[in-house]
Amino acid sequence: MEDSRIGLPIGVTLDRFIKRFQDDFPYATGELSQLLRDIALAGKVVNREVNKAGLINLSGSIGSDNIQGEDQQKLDVLANIRFIRAFTKGGEAGAIISEEDEKVIDLHNRGKYIIAIDPLDGSSNIDVNVSIGTIFSIYRRLSPVGTPVTKEDVLQPGTNQVAAGYLLYGSSTMLVYTTGKGVNGFTYDPTLGEYFLSHQDMRIPDDGKIYSINEASCLGFPDPVNEYLTYCHEHAHNSRYIGSLVADFHRNLLKGGIYMYPTTATYTTGKLRLMYECNALAFVVEQAGGMASTGNSRILEIVPNNVHQRCPIFIGSKVMVERLESYFM
Repeated sequence: MEDSRIGLPIGVTLDRFIKRFQDDFPYATGELSQLLRDIALAGKVVNREVNKAGLINLSGSIGSDNIQGEDQQKLDVLANIRFIRAFTKGGEAGAIISEEDEKVIDLHNRGKYIIAIDPLDGSSNIDVNVSIGTIFSIYRRLSPVGTPVTKEDVLQPGTNQVAAGYLLYGSSTMLVYTTGKGVNGFTYDPTLGEYFLSHQDMRIPDDGKIYSINEASCLGFPDPVNEYLTYCHEHAHNSRYIGSLVADFHRNLLKGGIYMYPTTATYTTGKLRLMYECNALAFVVEQAGGMASTGNSRILEIVPNNVHQRCPIFIGSKVMVERLESYFM
């Protein structure tokens, strides 16, 4: 039986969806499909740990900082281990860039892809039972397979991504991803251990009434951002800010809105990381009909100079981002 609206069988699983559309993947020979399965599998494991964190004392800080200078949470470490293990055993990744590791992890294998990942975004919110997520980005390596991974393999602009997406661990767990052929969302059914297609061909509304930003830092925002916030206040826009990037982004993707993390007095080049946060979500939002900008330029066109590079980001509904950019002109 098929749902006539989408032309796919009702109850289609992630694995079946990947197989059906594998020919749409660039250079489709199965490796990218396997990488997506590896991500989905590791997501199941992390979902299980997140759901029982309060019961087995996995929430809270481990008492040390990560490479970003941020307080490292127990589940940050656990999620990093789970995803690295999945990519290592899967054999399709040649190298991994992780928020939790200072250096690129060279897997010294014949993997064709470079993975950039934030294993657990917003993990400090676990203690208060707020939605969190995983963000991932996949690039095809430029150097010949079998040779050492190069700097050029790792530091690619977002336009070179072959796939990107996120997992959201909330009231339900979702995997949302794109391979450059639109955006699709899958909801995890823990009773069956399967992800099922729940949101096909996701499109962000062209305009919206939601803005997401930490206004407590407004005294350190650039003038154009504060001018745009004044516009939002004058036009009765709704402020919605969870403090978990994936959760804020996902809500705006579905309902229409803009997420903003500009430069501040504390983060003079922005706080979010280009390689494994901004690029991935920028690819997703553009494929869904939205925009991602630094205020002056397209996020995906930035050529990175280091794996932990930060940048300001304004991402969401096209009309809202364009209006924000107009204040920078």
